[in-house]
Amino acid sequence: MSHKTGQIGRKKTQVSFVIRDAEERRHRAGINALQLDGNMCRLYSAGRDSIIRVWNSSPNVQEPYITSMEHHTDWVNDIVLCGGGRNLISASSDTTVKVWNAHKGFCMSTLRTHKDYVQALAYAKEKEQVASAGLDKAIFLWDVNTLTALTASNNTVTTSSLSGNKESIYSLAMNPSGTVIASGSTENVIRFWDPRTCLRLMKLKGHSDNIKALVVSKDGNRCLSGSSDGTIKLWSIGEQRCMQTIHVHAGAVWALLANESFSHVISGGRDKRVYMTELRNTDHKVLVCEEKNFILNLCFSSDYQSVWVTTADSDIRCWKLPRISQINQECGKYSSNMLMTIKGAAAIRQYHILNDKRHVLTKDSESNVALYDVLQATKVEDLGHVDFEKEISNRFKKVYVPNWFNVDLKIGMLSINLGQDEVDCFAAWVSAREAGLPSSVEPDKKVNYGNLLLQALLEHWSSLNVEREMYEQISVPKHTPLIFSEVGGRTLYRLLVKDASGENESSLLNDTVPQWVVEIVVNRDIPKFNKISFYLLPHPSVSPHVLKQDKLKRDRLVANDFIQCRKVAEHVIDKVLNAEVSSGSPQNQTDNRMVSSSSTNNSTINQTTNLMVTSSSVNVAANFGVGEGDGPLPEEKVELLCNEQVLSPTMDLRTVRHFIWKSSADLMIHYKPIK
Repeated sequence: MSHKTGQIGRKKTQVSFVIRDAEERRHRAGINALQLDGNMCRLYSAGRDSIIRVWNSSPNVQEPYITSMEHHTDWVNDIVLCGGGRNLISASSDTTVKVWNAHKGFCMSTLRTHKDYVQALAYAKEKEQVASAGLDKAIFLWDVNTLTALTASNNTVTTSSLSGNKESIYSLAMNPSGTVIASGSTENVIRFWDPRTCLRLMKLKGHSDNIKALVVSKDGNRCLSGSSDGTIKLWSIGEQRCMQTIHVHAGAVWALLANESFSHVISGGRDKRVYMTELRNTDHKVLVCEEKNFILNLCFSSDYQSVWVTTADSDIRCWKLPRISQINQECGKYSSNMLMTIKGAAAIRQYHILNDKRHVLTKDSESNVALYDVLQATKVEDLGHVDFEKEISNRFKKVYVPNWFNVDLKIGMLSINLGQDEVDCFAAWVSAREAGLPSSVEPDKKVNYGNLLLQALLEHWSSLNVEREMYEQISVPKHTPLIFSEVGGRTLYRLLVKDASGENESSLLNDTVPQWVVEIVVNRDIPKFNKISFYLLPHPSVSPHVLKQDKLKRDRLVANDFIQCRKVAEHVIDKVLNAEVSSGSPQNQTDNRMVSSSSTNNSTINQTTNLMVTSSSVNVAANFGVGEGDGPLPEEKVELLCNEQVLSPTMDLRTVRHFIWKSSADLMIHYKPIK
């Protein structure tokens, strides 16, 4: 099939999805970058929740939200408006640079040149040139007109690169005419290039920590740098020296702006404060505002009379800037004036996977607790401000189901990862009853959580043309983002669940869906049951005369890990004890739930027996020749113990091993008849 051809030589691929609302109108985590289109009164914000949002920046707007631009799968670290506001370029930790139609809000093309997180962008307005850089130490130059002309059939683009950086790059700046570009990195130096020739000009030393913010003057002669060492430095590029070191912050400086005349700098960072400082006399400074969290980015309003501020939380605020004359007159006395707030939403900060390995409890940045259902990719219940640890304790059940998914909270929402790497997504077999499937499904039928979920996530994919069984007909919300990515690496493809039926999307899925998923959901190669080995021994209190003599040896058994203790008790009654069991009934002649085979291993393990249980439900009493009213149940005839704890007949073997045996060694179960 065509969807297999793209798998050769590819790294391990995982499948991820995000449990979220159909429309996420508020940022869920910190906001890394801002861009303002003053003509359109549109403010663009780049979120750590992977979403770029567009806001109406006009004051006194009741609902500022306009739309969301979604295509990234990780933090959006930087954005620049270009082409007169028609286009937006974004850089992300998903290793891509994306080109957007800013007015219509859709992604036009994706650039995959970088090999690691893309941290920073710089824009030369007069030249329509953009530079990108990140943790791969590379800087690439892009012609905006070329990028915006890319189409599905014409999607190749050439780029120039600037080499010489020895460490990860966190900041970039370029003057409007594109004659000089500066980069800041964990090397603690600023490197300069001429982007017209791609030649290195110089490197300037002076900072003692990572350089997180840069601004180059319009004429390309001066540069401002902000560092995690807590200082701001003013550099002369022509003289290749530091002209001024500014100490106004009590912590790392992560955001810088300079006014058009390059006479004043606005700065913010780890101390949560925004200052405006005169460059010629750094004693002339004013505290513009104090935020509630670390300051990540600053953006001038269209009239340069105020500044938009983003932080590590999800709100965006606009603050009035002092007039230049006020800075000299009111040093330290300026009264902060907040003009507008764009409210964000809470980000999920904690999670706990419940023992059923289906539900997840979360706690967000506003201490709200919620319950999610992973199998159906939905939020089940908002629990409000309750004690998180107490809620975990209240919902504890003494049942063990193997881990089959991983949780990621990086984007402030619940992201679920399915794979075949550290955690096998096909490890969890449960009964239809435990899975909460419809009553029309046989309650004891065994179903696989990973199989059910992948079937639901890909139900609209045209290659999945096999009619699903009744027990497989679980659905997830159609707006759920579905992501295929290399394990620990780059994103291969992102789409919404509902879009998988599209011709282009289906074709891309054919090339992207990993083989391990194809084998299960397309080829119907159902995962194998997990096995567990254990020893079945008479309890020390049991007299040997009640046992069959050939069963006094040490038995090692292998069974499906979801087998209940009741089935083990049946085996003891039937094969070990001198019990009267009917063997001539049709039920016993056709019952294939237990098949024994013996092999001599050594003096310790004398016999190996395989207990095989089918997914069909067979009446326990009938299996032993006694009807419901004809005799006792197995647990009424024999008692099973592990570590001297009596085992419930409905407890399965994996739960016994996890909660009672608590060892990686073969499980030991003792039995004794009930008189």
